[in-house]
Amino acid sequence: MMNKQLILTSALTAVLAAGVSGTVVAAEKEKCYGVAMAGKNDCAANGHACAGQAKVDHHGKEWKYVAKGTCEEMKGTLKPM
Repeated sequence: MMNKQLILTSALTAVLAAGVSGTVVAAEKEKCYGVAMAGKNDCAANGHACAGQAKVDHHGKEWKYVAKGTCEEMKGTLKPM
């Protein structure tokens, strides 16, 4: 019985920690349009539903997560072009 409680507590702690760390990462990054290379976009855009499906380099509707504040240095925009 003690082992089941320990396993359940450990699993719950891991799930909660993963959720918190994902929120911190998301806050430090922003979507940057026009910088993704073909096959290197981060998520749905431009008529498809999955990451890695961009057909051309630097398409204005494809985006990639970048460190906050670096998008314009990379010649991208924060909104779709």
